[in-house]
Amino acid sequence: MSSTSPIDFVNFDFTCTTMEACFNAFDKNCDGYLDIDEFRILCQALFRNNKGQTYETPEEHLRDIFQIFDLNHDGQIDKEEFTYCWNNWIKTIVRPISAILIIDVQNDFICGTLDIRKCPAKHNGEDILQPINNLLEKIDFDAVFYSFDWHPMDHVSFLDNINLRKLHESSPITVDNVQLYDTVIFDGDPPMKQRMWPRHCVQNTWGSELHKDLKVVENAVKIYKGTNPEVDSYSAFWDNSKLTDTKLDAQLKLRNITDVYICGVAYDVCVGATAVDAISSGFRTILLDDCSRGVDLQDIERTKNHVVKNHGIVVVSDRVKNMVEGNDRRPELGYKLALNLKEKQESTS
Repeated sequence: MSSTSPIDFVNFDFTCTTMEACFNAFDKNCDGYLDIDEFRILCQALFRNNKGQTYETPEEHLRDIFQIFDLNHDGQIDKEEFTYCWNNWIKTIVRPISAILIIDVQNDFICGTLDIRKCPAKHNGEDILQPINNLLEKIDFDAVFYSFDWHPMDHVSFLDNINLRKLHESSPITVDNVQLYDTVIFDGDPPMKQRMWPRHCVQNTWGSELHKDLKVVENAVKIYKGTNPEVDSYSAFWDNSKLTDTKLDAQLKLRNITDVYICGVAYDVCVGATAVDAISSGFRTILLDDCSRGVDLQDIERTKNHVVKNHGIVVVSDRVKNMVEGNDRRPELGYKLALNLKEKQESTS
């Protein structure tokens, strides 16, 4: 990281005059255009942490971003193209609209029938309560969502319901030898893989309630998933077969959310599935490592790697306040936003 900055993005007010001043600040040769070298200097000023240190943007990513805003493909960004860049990219990076998605912090996962302490990772779900509460107390998120596993009594994922449905002939495990956490294949068109869990989070039971020590903020939105007895639902966006959405995507977009911070249990199951869908839906996605606990250590690492590979990031909670306030701006998220804009350009061309 370097520590020199030609301009202070944080204190910009985003008026047209300021936009003009910004363009002129990086148009070093005063020719009315930004070339790739001038755009590189802009990115060095833009992608910084709260200490003024610069994040390095990979050259390949920088050139991709430059080409996205070089709308007429002449190898430079003119003032009209910069206006598009300013309004759709820079303003979002410096003034994100942020939501936190708190996934399934329910009794059964922390101290009930599916207590994750009994799973291979031996994680304690109670560990996430204080860091999540600290975030909710110290940060003014633009929206707060709590998701609930909300299963009917005859849900397909419950091991003790295994006899209610026919297994497909390709299932590697039979009714007679199936055990907790095994994956079976149920008959259907198409056949459906299903991991078997203990009975948990049954609607309107103690196990389905949020843990008593979790802070619940006013005006938060509650999202209920897993309500269809025939299909499991890990993600807070969709069920596992993509048959029904929870309206979370619509709720986020109604609030113009750009960034989603995701945490809860289980890291490698419902938290991870929610992060995958958040990325696919075009949100800049941040996994909160110390605010999440999971089932299997290797699966947790796979979850993190998938998020990073797809231009999300994994951070600890003490980084969140500066990110929400636009004082810590990561190039990975800037690249993700630019790719989203490219998709929109291609869909309308």
